[in-house]
Amino acid sequence: MPKAHNQYTTQNPLRLRKQRQEIFSDASAGRIKRLPKGLSRRMVEQISWEKSEPEWMLKKRLLAYEFFQKKPMPTWGVDLSALDFSKINFFQRATEAKYDTWKNVPKEIKNTFEKIGVPQAERKYLAGVVGQYDSEGFYNRLKAQWGKRGVIFCDTDTALQKYPDLVKEYFMTRCVPIADHKFAALHGAVWSGGSFLYVPAGVKINFPVQTYFRMNARASGQFEHTLIIVEEGAEMQYIEGCTAPIYNTDALHSAVVEIFVKKGARCRYTTVQNWSKDVYNLNTKRSIVAEEGVQEWVGGSLGSKISMLYPCTILAGRKARADHLNISLAGPGQIKDTGAKVIHGAPDTASTIISKSIAFGGGKSVFRGLVQIAKGAKNSKAHMQCDSLISDNRSSCEAVPQIKIFENDVSVAHEAKVGKISEEQIFYLMSRGLTEQQATNLIVQGFRGKEVKELPLEYAVELNRLIQLEMTGSVG
Repeated sequence: MPKAHNQYTTQNPLRLRKQRQEIFSDASAGRIKRLPKGLSRRMVEQISWEKSEPEWMLKKRLLAYEFFQKKPMPTWGVDLSALDFSKINFFQRATEAKYDTWKNVPKEIKNTFEKIGVPQAERKYLAGVVGQYDSEGFYNRLKAQWGKRGVIFCDTDTALQKYPDLVKEYFMTRCVPIADHKFAALHGAVWSGGSFLYVPAGVKINFPVQTYFRMNARASGQFEHTLIIVEEGAEMQYIEGCTAPIYNTDALHSAVVEIFVKKGARCRYTTVQNWSKDVYNLNTKRSIVAEEGVQEWVGGSLGSKISMLYPCTILAGRKARADHLNISLAGPGQIKDTGAKVIHGAPDTASTIISKSIAFGGGKSVFRGLVQIAKGAKNSKAHMQCDSLISDNRSSCEAVPQIKIFENDVSVAHEAKVGKISEEQIFYLMSRGLTEQQATNLIVQGFRGKEVKELPLEYAVELNRLIQLEMTGSVG
């Protein structure tokens, strides 16, 4: 287990504090609740100051900010020209403290998370929970049986304070570098909160751990960083939930997830995102998998104004495997540009990508997938499948698959299907006693099929309920 130590063991804390006080004339005012809108170098410095970060993290933030300034906006996917960074608040603090018991959590935050059902789920079947409200985590709890075995599960800010050497080794170095693209650079500059999970070699956590992110402030940004390290032969399940209220003002969610799956280890990452329809959801999620390791991605994408999300797995070791499953729903005024990427970098690797997308009420769904097999990755196998369902003539679905093969001895397959909810189907089911909406829901459930069973039971039920609510009145 990594050894915790003070963040300033190799630096003079008095000198660092004096330097930062020279930067911020208002430092004596204490910790702030919310920084002004817009982004600047001074703003990046103040975020680091507010968090009492080690000097190396401040330098990384500032370098990321320089990359952000230089890199262009993406032009190959969804049009992001309406996104105005000057109107976004990049940091807001909901509470001054962190808690390890629900009874001490402030009432407003507690009520929000109790409505979602997080504490009840923790008591029933979770091995640990991290809760984040706006820019910072406020709640960390891991059951003692796992802590005694060396498992670490907390928010990433806390991990930076307690385990700086471990965070420094993995944080935006090999998996998602800060220069990867414009939004990775933005994240590197202003990241806050998130979750950190370290599973020692040979430890198999037989209950999921869960993080729940709530973006509650108007015109805000949330930039949580999730860092997961699964050592050799270890196994774990991670569940993530995300929500935000509707304010009719644009908000930005730009998270980064980095996962390291060591030799013979297994990681399952499950997420159900239900952002409000004024959120730009622009995330980067990536995993590096060593020999005989397994990475599973299971996702449900609802809500948001625009989503661009393509979880990526790099199969770096022989016999590594990746399985991607995503279910997305695009309704009125929504664009879901989602998919997956798998890079086969070693022999005998295998992958599957399955996408189920539903468009209704004028929504647009785009599947963007990539399978790349590098030279030397012999005997690799890959299967990519994209299924789309359209409910009306105003909606649209597109598929943009890419297959890049640089080796001969491989097996790769791709298939795509598009279907439409027809009047004949609706009429037949209504003639059997169903209402029009019940008939539509039944067809959609049949389209999702067995894939939704890959979600944990509580999340599968919640996803079904949310899709039904979203599609109410969608036929016609």
